Amino acid sequence: MQAGFAFLEAGSVRTKNTTNILLMVVLDGFIGCVSYWAIGYPFAFGEPSNPFIGHGYFFFSRMSEHKLTHFFFQFVFAATACTIVSGALAERVAFEAYIIYSVAITGFIYPVVSHWVWADDGWLLNGPGPEYITFQDFSGSSVVHMVGGIAALVACKILGPRMGRFNEDGSPNDINGHSIPHLTLGALILFFGFLAFNGGSQASISKPGDGVAVSNAVVSTIVAGSFGALVTMLVVKYVFPIKRWSIILIINGGLTGMVAVCACCNTAYAWGAAVIGSLGGLTYLGVANLVLKFCLDDPVDAVGVHLGGGTLGVLMSPLFSADKGLFLHWDAESVLGWLWNALGALAITVWCGVLCTMLFGGLHLANLLRVDPEVEAMGMYRSCIINRPISSSHPR
Repeated sequence: MQAGFAFLEAGSVRTKNTTNILLMVVLDGFIGCVSYWAIGYPFAFGEPSNPFIGHGYFFFSRMSEHKLTHFFFQFVFAATACTIVSGALAERVAFEAYIIYSVAITGFIYPVVSHWVWADDGWLLNGPGPEYITFQDFSGSSVVHMVGGIAALVACKILGPRMGRFNEDGSPNDINGHSIPHLTLGALILFFGFLAFNGGSQASISKPGDGVAVSNAVVSTIVAGSFGALVTMLVVKYVFPIKRWSIILIINGGLTGMVAVCACCNTAYAWGAAVIGSLGGLTYLGVANLVLKFCLDDPVDAVGVHLGGGTLGVLMSPLFSADKGLFLHWDAESVLGWLWNALGALAITVWCGVLCTMLFGGLHLANLLRVDPEVEAMGMYRSCIINRPISSSHPR
């Protein structure tokens, strides 16, 4: 997943900022590992715990070695949530601010949400009482993608757009990335990564039913991604004013479909995944256009793909889940299940929105969030140059 994000984000920015965005994507894994090991995993899955948060296993203290594989898989999810934000803030966020928000998201904001949804005693997972009312998010539509998307939205608003992105009347100017091949390669790697991302969320392959759940997750993921890409392609060509085949929009539509189906990919039928993916493509186009309407600058459309797709997935999961989906089981239990997912999405939005406003607002007030205009205009590569000997054949 990190390799995919690296190529996609590098291809989406200008040459002068390529090294800077690659540095942040690489460090998402390293910083995320340290902060998640120290405090993130303890807040998410530490024992003892309560329905709101865990509070054990800090720095792996008194943690069983049998939980190491669980830590690794969950750390990758945490790093992904943080990488979503780095793409949305590309080409103008200060490196010091990046380090601070990376630690905050992987160390606290994301872990608390994952505890609510995936920990054994999380309040969203367990519902208000009856066992049939539980929050349905198998592979992170809310936990990973909504969290990353909300953080990206709040940060984009506080950080402001890149210089020259919008005219005085609010109309957007195109700032094109420097490499469509890199962007496309990154997307293809991400498509493949999603198969492991979703299929691996079963966390077991030896119990009865594991193989079916994993295979269903993989197939639902590729079906939803395919329909998301194709619907986006056709709408952009024949409905939107663009009237052309757009590789970037097609890629983002496919990614949104995969994001949306995460919540129920293990149980949804293929036709349900097709519906969710199709709606994902439409959701991406709608949210991406709203972002532009409000003069928010998101170089990789992270808000449209991850917040739009993640929110859609949380709301669609109780409708298309094969075992208790509302479209297949018209009863009070299914209605209550949908309402509980909607309430959970609202709670996650409020939690991430408030904390991210405090985080990025504080960085802005401290004048730490954005680079100086001169640095932005010149390019942020200079702080990332690899030191090499000065010679006559390689002048500075």
